[in-house]
Amino acid sequence: MRFINPKTDLAFKKIFGSDASHEVLVDFLDSLLYGSRGVIAGLEIINPWLAPKIRGVKDTYLDVRARLKDERQVIIEMQVLNVEGFEKRILYNAAKAYSIQLPAGADYADLAPVIALTLTDFVMFPGHGPYLSRFTLREKDFLLDYPQDDLELVFVELPKFAKPLAELSTQAERWLYFIQHARDLTAIPAEFQDDAPLRHAFDLANAAQLTPEEEEELDKREMFIHDQRNAIVKALKQGIEQGRNEGALAEKQVIARNLLDVLDDATIAAKTGLPAEEVARLRDN
Repeated sequence: MRFINPKTDLAFKKIFGSDASHEVLVDFLDSLLYGSRGVIAGLEIINPWLAPKIRGVKDTYLDVRARLKDERQVIIEMQVLNVEGFEKRILYNAAKAYSIQLPAGADYADLAPVIALTLTDFVMFPGHGPYLSRFTLREKDFLLDYPQDDLELVFVELPKFAKPLAELSTQAERWLYFIQHARDLTAIPAEFQDDAPLRHAFDLANAAQLTPEEEEELDKREMFIHDQRNAIVKALKQGIEQGRNEGALAEKQVIARNLLDVLDDATIAAKTGLPAEEVARLRDN
């Protein structure tokens, strides 16, 4: 058997956001958001296109979008490349999903909470150890929770999850193992055979079920991601070579300049050791 790569956005949507994905998505969200099965009573997978009801607000396309039985909305994205403005886009999408719920004349009390679940194939928070991070509104000095906990940003940093199959202990870990390794497997692991939602996910990821058009599109997407990652590596190597004889600071600046087109300022600062202000100045210039 050959399985498609769940890390690509098209494959992720096919596995978790298709008409056949309800059982898979319920178990996936139960595991990652609540750490337990049976919390989500049911959900509706809805069109991931966020068409704005507010004039001047941009349209947005998400990987998967669902409405739970209690009316909460969950927007799910798989992000492979750390592009400029990514962090702002996540916040923007969550805020927009929250704000466009109300028709004209409706009451604010009718607003349903929104959870934005984002899986990244890169490290977002270098100084933070856990692979799962959750952000909500909180008072800055005394850490008092805001009375309405209606916006939650949840991040899963896949590079921080490295458990082998034999050491998986939770359902969340099994799902992350699936996302990390399905592309490299040739059969469903014996440990997953009695797990109906995961077995269903493997069935949806079976490349034999793809149409020729779907397979070609997925191949193109993986090639694009591969080329973008190679561009980052090349930029780093060129920067090191150009700056080798120009002193430590100059070398870092050259590397940073070569990364401006492929990474955001915070990531460039983390990779080069330059202050964020210096990276911003280089971008402005």
